[in-house]
Amino acid sequence: MELKQYWLIVKRRLLLIVLIMAVSCLSIGIYSYYFIKPQYAASAKVIVNQYKDSSALLSSIDVGAINSTIGLIKTYKEIIKTPRMMKLVVDEHPELKASYGELIGKVSVSSVNETQVMSITVRDDSYERAANIANAVALVFQKTIPELMKVDNISVLDTADPHELHGPIAPNPKLNILVAFILALLFGIGLSFLLDYLDDTIKTEEDVESALRVPVLTSIPRVRESDMTEKGNKNSFPASVRGKSNVSIDA
Repeated sequence: MELKQYWLIVKRRLLLIVLIMAVSCLSIGIYSYYFIKPQYAASAKVIVNQYKDSSALLSSIDVGAINSTIGLIKTYKEIIKTPRMMKLVVDEHPELKASYGELIGKVSVSSVNETQVMSITVRDDSYERAANIANAVALVFQKTIPELMKVDNISVLDTADPHELHGPIAPNPKLNILVAFILALLFGIGLSFLLDYLDDTIKTEEDVESALRVPVLTSIPRVRESDMTEKGNKNSFPASVRGKSNVSIDA
């Protein structure tokens, strides 16, 4: 099938494609703006220090120890999101009014570019509540590690300010509408080709030649009533109907 034929198939179903795109974009836009609750994110940062005896000071940086500390962060990431840790947060901060399972779903932990800094991020419907949860998790984690790991190497580097003004990070209506536009376009084009494939009616000369495998000798144009001023008057027929121009014979 040539490119021109592909375009003709799409052109015949262009209204259907536009309708699908319009309905999809409008539906996703309304859903994104009016039905999805905005989500806010707040972060608290902690730093994993190299453990040293308080009476011992190093005059130089131990690169091997730093690499070991960075590897320890992977363990700390898992510890933070355990039910045990979240239950401690719930017990020590009842004002959060959240279950430990809810906290596990809201909290994510990441390391900053393979450094000793860990970022505790919380997503919630309210930025103030997200900030309070992030700060609570960071403080409880700092307090629990010495007892759990027998080493005191956690310091809170930065806390989230619950009173700051932050915009929502989700949803992104413009992005949602753009994705809906692209998917609806692809779906509409695919549906057009499917309908054309399932349609076995004959509409063009090419369809006749393809179905009967014989050349078309002549064609009879459609004549509307408006094309005739008087019934039976030859001169009232359009020029395409009169004369020999409407008949072709292949030798």
